[in-house]
Amino acid sequence: MKKITVIYWSGSGNTKEMAEAVAAGAGSAGAEVALLAVDEATAENVLTADAVALGCPAMGDEVLEEGEMEPFVTSVEGAGLNGKPIALFGSYDWGDGQWMREWDDRMKACGGQLVAEGLIAKNFPDQAALDNCKKLGEKLAAAV
Repeated sequence: MKKITVIYWSGSGNTKEMAEAVAAGAGSAGAEVALLAVDEATAENVLTADAVALGCPAMGDEVLEEGEMEPFVTSVEGAGLNGKPIALFGSYDWGDGQWMREWDDRMKACGGQLVAEGLIAKNFPDQAALDNCKKLGEKLAAAV
């Protein structure tokens, strides 16, 4: 069975809700899914999965959350993704998604195979955004 790990950081609950929808989509496509908050995850969770989804909202001047998610992403970059299918997602309140474009580039640079452009939702994810998250999870499962 395909093993997919969904790892997220969420301050307000918006990105957590997106993570749950990504996980549901991957599960409905037949994958075994582990859903982890970033403080429960290690780079090993990424390396041992067949595919990975990472979620984080835009923080500050459109950057990843710096206390937990940024160090985690840096550890993943150091381990290398070696062609592993990956999906990125997160919510934002300001800006134009620059943090996600930069995150896409970082994951490609360390060997990740993005299954789609990073998925972003303005503030609280509405039903359309959650549907897109489910589709992203399905697409991630199909990439394995």
